Amino acid sequence: MKKKVRHRHSLEDYHAGILLGDKVLLAQAITLAESELESDRNLIENLIEKIVTHKKDSIRIGITGSPGVGKSTFIETFGRHLTTQNKKVAVLAIDPSSYKTKGSILGDKTRMEELAKDPLAFIRPSATRNRLGGVAAGTSESIILCEAAGFEVIIIETVGVGQSETAVRNLVDFFLLLMLAGSGDELQGIKKGIMEMADGIVITKADGENLKKATQAQADFTHALHLFQLPESGWNPKVLTSSALEKTGIEETHKIISDYIRFTQANGFFEKNRHQQDIACFHDYFNSSLLHLLAQRSTIEKSKKKLEREIMAGEITPWLASRQLSNLVLDALKKM
Repeated sequence: MKKKVRHRHSLEDYHAGILLGDKVLLAQAITLAESELESDRNLIENLIEKIVTHKKDSIRIGITGSPGVGKSTFIETFGRHLTTQNKKVAVLAIDPSSYKTKGSILGDKTRMEELAKDPLAFIRPSATRNRLGGVAAGTSESIILCEAAGFEVIIIETVGVGQSETAVRNLVDFFLLLMLAGSGDELQGIKKGIMEMADGIVITKADGENLKKATQAQADFTHALHLFQLPESGWNPKVLTSSALEKTGIEETHKIISDYIRFTQANGFFEKNRHQQDIACFHDYFNSSLLHLLAQRSTIEKSKKKLEREIMAGEITPWLASRQLSNLVLDALKKM
């Protein structure tokens, strides 16, 4: 049986198709952005350079929360609320990865079936591949590609790793934290950390017997936020309750995000934050490019494998091995 060869389109094909809103070519381009192949990296870099001047204005929203808080259900309901207002919505859903295969364990398209069928929506699950920070490799490029395809709202659903959701904060305009009352999350949330990064908090599943606990959690979080230093944006984060089941709190969440965007555009923080996102992207891409470049050098890779065997045999400590490999990298850089 012949192995199926993946068809790679030309730069011009991707460029023209994405500008026309072709979802198939958009998905394929995002796959290129996540690839580690040198040919794919070159193609996506050229595509981004060519397409970035055509990208439309959009609102970038990061949504995070612990597993079980109902991120996918909330996003589907919120996304459908936006599409009923004739807005094009792209969801970049970051799924946890298999430790062995690096592939995605879960598929958000199966958890957002109705939104996935919406002609104004685009859902793209991506695996973290054990990358920290709640996002995947290529997420920043994926945002640019979605904007060029005409999507007005870009939602990034993070993997939900709790206190380490730092990378996504550098990718979005508004950072929404979902919490579940009565699960112990409120006690963790009142601690400094991820709560300080949130521009808004939504207590989910506020219906039935859980409504009273959700209302109490809303009061607790509101009080806790007043104890924190005012963020650089000058915005006072708001706390809402919501039920995706009963579709309550969805329109209010949209209003808070819209109010925040207007507020930060008026005081100049919105544009400043976008520039900071570009700087963060520069640092991240440089670091990954440098690691990729060094990994291609066979001498470094061989030395790395050798040191790993010595660590396993107890012949060298991880710290000394790291120092030795660092010295080899420095020598390699000097010869470049």
